[in-house]
Amino acid sequence: MKKLNLILLGSLLSISMVSCGQNRSNYNSPKGYDLNHPIKYNMPADLLEISGIAFNNGDANTIYAEQDEDGKLFYFKPGDKNIRHTKFAKHGDYEDVAVINNYVVLMRSDATFFTFPLNGIKNKDADNVQEFKKILPDGEYEGMHAYGGKLYILCKIGTGVDHNKLCNGYILTIDAEGKLEKSGNFLIAVKNIAAKLGEKKMKFHPSALAKNPLTSQWYILSSVNKIIVTTDNNWNVQQVYPIDPKIFLQPEGMAFDRQGNLYISNEGSKTQPGNILFFKHHP
Repeated sequence: MKKLNLILLGSLLSISMVSCGQNRSNYNSPKGYDLNHPIKYNMPADLLEISGIAFNNGDANTIYAEQDEDGKLFYFKPGDKNIRHTKFAKHGDYEDVAVINNYVVLMRSDATFFTFPLNGIKNKDADNVQEFKKILPDGEYEGMHAYGGKLYILCKIGTGVDHNKLCNGYILTIDAEGKLEKSGNFLIAVKNIAAKLGEKKMKFHPSALAKNPLTSQWYILSSVNKIIVTTDNNWNVQQVYPIDPKIFLQPEGMAFDRQGNLYISNEGSKTQPGNILFFKHHP
């Protein structure tokens, strides 16, 4: 009887496993990546609300991160429990980070920027912090990326902007003293994103962007829309990939290392820690 019970239990477990596998959705991924099977790095409590992430010229030995409240820059090797930080400002809604020309740049959601020398991150409090306001139009900003000596910014919610039609982007330059200046802008046609999803129209609210060093494509992440958009160098929409909300709880940051591996950070919740998801590039 005991043997029979074990056989029946085994059969039920097998059916349950097959059923779960059949019910799980398989989302399409950009070429070279499998967005359905990441390696997960859970973050400590200090990074429960991890937001933006960045590398310095794609160097995977150190990832830079901030969370959206405390005005601290964190830095560590992915997977390492030795996480250090420096404080650069008071409490605020900080959304993204970039490392460019030996400077760290932090962006607050109201497009207020903070810069300080990268070599000062080992101090408890960052030295020579500069603050820049009113460089960009009023709005809510979340995505920033350093590429080719410039900073590329995406507006999540802009004043007077029709998010059914356009997504506004801006370009900043940084000089040798860490001063920022607006140098250009760009647009992404939201109707082309909607068309790829089979929709007539949609509101698009980007959370992060990063340049794929292997393909030169821009990857644009939206936590609200739960999609990744790829574009060419001229911001023409190429593909749109819905992402699994069970894997991407609240994706807020994105970065590539120089080998083309993809990293996406997710804010945590009351029941789950913040994390960074690692997607190895496969040629």
